[in-house]
Amino acid sequence: MPQQVLKPGEFRVSDLSSRRPTPFDLRPDAPQRDAIAAQLGLSSLKKLRFAGEIAPAGARGWALTGTLGATVVQPCVVTLEPVTTRIDEPIERVFMPAEYFEDVEAGSETEMPEDTSTEPLGSVISAHDTMIESLSLALPQYPRADAAELGEAVFAEDGVTPLRDEDTKPFAGLAALRDQLDKKS
Repeated sequence: MPQQVLKPGEFRVSDLSSRRPTPFDLRPDAPQRDAIAAQLGLSSLKKLRFAGEIAPAGARGWALTGTLGATVVQPCVVTLEPVTTRIDEPIERVFMPAEYFEDVEAGSETEMPEDTSTEPLGSVISAHDTMIESLSLALPQYPRADAAELGEAVFAEDGVTPLRDEDTKPFAGLAALRDQLDKKS
C-alpha cells in the first residue's frame, strides 16, 4: 500500500521521534491566507503564523503545543465596516490512541469531558488543520467597530405604548421610586 502524500504542516506519526519534540512553523503565503479567509468567511487574513512542536505524551499519545498569531479583518455586525482584530493564542492538543476513547459504550449516556483538547490519534497529525480550527474558534463572534452603536428598536401596535429597554430592567422602577422618596425627605 503506497504511503499517503503529506501536505505542508502534516506529520506522519510513524516518522515522529519518540525521544525529542518535532518543531513546526507554519506561515501561509498570501494565496493560502486568501483561501483560509474565504473558508472562514473573513474579509481578509493579513497575517497568520502557527509555530510549536509535537512531542510524545504518555505511552502512545502525542501532544501538539504552539502559538497561533493572526491579524484578521471581519465586517462589523452593525455597520459592516471592516474590523481588524489581532489574535495571539496558546494552542494545545493531545492526540491519543482509539483505546483511550473506548471506555464509553455505544449508545450509553455519558457526560462530556471538560478537556476538549484531546483528539483521536490517526496515522497523521495535521498542524495545518489544528491551525485553521484554532483560528476559527478564536475569531470574535460579533466584531464591532469602535463607533458602532446598536441603537434601540421600538415596535408596538398603533395606540399601544412601546416597551423600551429601560422598561425591561427590573431595578429601573426601584431606582425611580428611591429618587422620589429622596426628594420627599
